[in-house]
Amino acid sequence: QVQLVESGGGLVQAGGSLKISCAASGRTFSNHDMAWFRQAPGKEREFVGRMRWSGGTTYYADSVKGRFTISRDYAKNTLFLQMNSLKPEDTAVYYCAVKRDYMPQYNYWGQGTQVTVSS
Repeated sequence: QVQLVESGGGLVQAGGSLKISCAASGRTFSNHDMAWFRQAPGKEREFVGRMRWSGGTTYYADSVKGRFTISRDYAKNTLFLQMNSLKPEDTAVYYCAVKRDYMPQYNYWGQGTQVTVSS
């Protein structure tokens, strides 16, 4: 069974940086996409960015492009999200998700980690 465990969330001041992690287990993740989503209070879940696990190509939402970077430790099946120049509007619960590359929807989700950016 696939398990995703996020960690590293916390409180940071606006303009600061934070790096969160997602440890994945339960299968080999070649031919999978791994992604970050976020959900702020009272808002719908929002796509942040994704990485094609095998090739490492990335894609970002416009709202975070140039500020956030997705990386991975391939050997440890761990996905990272480096967040720089954080803004109060980045405050949300951040979720890691995974799917097979041909699937239209992400079908495995972590429990989330809270990121709070103070002004």
